[in-house]
Amino acid sequence: MELFKQISVDWLSKKWLFLGFSLLLLVAGAAGYYMRGGLTYGIDFTGGTIILMKFNETPDLDRIRESLSPETRTPPLIQRYDAPSKNMVQVRIQSSFEEGEDLESGRNRLLAVLRKVFDPGNVDSKLSDFNNVGLDVLFQYLIETDPDGLVADGKGSLEVERYYRDTAQALKDYRDKDREGLVPSVTDLKEVPGMTEATVAALEKGFYTGTFAVKGHESVGAIVGADLRNRATLAVLLSFAGMLVYVGFRFKFVYGIAAVIALVHDLAITIGLFALTDKEISLTVIAALLTLVGYSMNDSIVVFDRVRENLRLVRKESFARILNLSINQTFSRTIMTSGMTFLSVLALLVFGGEVLNGFSFALTIGIIIGTYSSIGIATPIVAWWYHSQELKPRRKTA
Repeated sequence: MELFKQISVDWLSKKWLFLGFSLLLLVAGAAGYYMRGGLTYGIDFTGGTIILMKFNETPDLDRIRESLSPETRTPPLIQRYDAPSKNMVQVRIQSSFEEGEDLESGRNRLLAVLRKVFDPGNVDSKLSDFNNVGLDVLFQYLIETDPDGLVADGKGSLEVERYYRDTAQALKDYRDKDREGLVPSVTDLKEVPGMTEATVAALEKGFYTGTFAVKGHESVGAIVGADLRNRATLAVLLSFAGMLVYVGFRFKFVYGIAAVIALVHDLAITIGLFALTDKEISLTVIAALLTLVGYSMNDSIVVFDRVRENLRLVRKESFARILNLSINQTFSRTIMTSGMTFLSVLALLVFGGEVLNGFSFALTIGIIIGTYSSIGIATPIVAWWYHSQELKPRRKTA
């Protein structure tokens, strides 16, 4: 199936248009890089903590920022998350841990600071925040208090443990699934199926419901983050070297150089747009960039392979005419492959949510740039090389 039949476009004559467009994108990316003071790296590469929080009312971002700033080495990044109606906030703190402090202790210290600000009446009490305790805490409390009097009724220890384990799980499921992690009042726990009044009364004596709940958290040490960043950089550089050797061996070395320059062009523009839009570079983004390396290289190889065939079949044509002919012959295949892939990653960008946003954004931009760079960057470099050297290619060995 061909979308475009017998097209005849002089692509090489438009090389300055392609180069101008690329230069514009590179300058925009560089401007974004310097204006924002560099790239925004994720916790994977910098070390620190990401805390996803849900509030029972519209959160005051400035209040959160002011409370956490004295506790961190760098200014915390506070931003709304998901739909505004859900009152979700993402707290991102880089390298926030004190010397000798483990990740869990650092997280708990930050949460304690937030409780002083948003739940000041409960900080010094003996009550625990029901919205931020785990299953084991609920289970141990029920075992110790035995609100339903199972021990007094002569029940065995295994039966008591099983009963209160199920009760604790029901409470947790009600909080996390039915209430999306935030219960307004301990009294509301009466709505949990099978919950007794004695259990709710006991819970009121041991717990309170805070104004926020931690929906998730992620912590990475600074040393681990720096090591991951170095390994990610090495992975990208090694992929470049591998592609250069492969294309140089399969075709000619100049083809490998042209393909690698196109790769650098693609990644530079993609990363520049990350800087311009202030999107963070995470491990998932590195995975997307490595995917783009293979995708862009594949497009270049398809064109170069057709050039090699045409050098044998169309001997009397000039090298520039052969390059244009090869691009035109592979154009339908390029558009179909790129178009289907683009629609897939665009859907992922629109519907994939916050977690996959960086990954899908990199692929969406990279596919567009990688498709045109094979035509507008890599091929003109090969043409320029032969023209500058004033050499005629050996058509049987290209």
